[in-house]
Amino acid sequence: MAADPETGLLARCRLGEAAAWDELFDRHYAAAGRFIFQLGHDLTREDVEEICQEVFLSVIRNLESFQGESQFQTWLFRIAANKARDFRERRQAAKRGGGHTPISLQAEDPETGLTLDPPSTAPGPDVALMTTEKVALVHDALIRLGQPCREIIELRYFGDLSYEEISHSLRLNAKTVSSRLSKCLDRLEEIVRKVFAGEKTVSPSNT
Repeated sequence: MAADPETGLLARCRLGEAAAWDELFDRHYAAAGRFIFQLGHDLTREDVEEICQEVFLSVIRNLESFQGESQFQTWLFRIAANKARDFRERRQAAKRGGGHTPISLQAEDPETGLTLDPPSTAPGPDVALMTTEKVALVHDALIRLGQPCREIIELRYFGDLSYEEISHSLRLNAKTVSSRLSKCLDRLEEIVRKVFAGEKTVSPSNT
């Protein structure tokens, strides 16, 4: 059986081949940008570019730790979700101390020489039906939901990963993924209803 082309590409990256790194980034950089952009209604293109650069620097530094238990893109999206949360936390802290300097969309990544192929800012049909305020409330509800529910919902609906890809990433069987996702969506719906009604909620315990 022929080896998975991406497995071979990753092996070349581990050997330090510059052309392999270029190919890997060309293949996944835009998808990572779209994923990050969908994680936060409040993220600008400059924010997405900055987070993307942090994500791929982390990939460079940590590729050896990727053992292939999941699809590479699944692993990449998990890094992206973590970096996006870190970015928001830094920005919240910066609001009290001056903020950060945006990076131009035309600026090249000093490590890769690549520029971001920015995602479209056009909202999807579901988002278009919601006001900006409601989008903000949904994100607030997702934060309140907590882990592991937040991760599985982000991977499924923001990362657009299949149940099989999620099961590999989280080391769960597909039936467990389906069951957990259903329960998590029920929890999220309950929180969203309360948030929309202006009620204070307590984050449900994760099981």
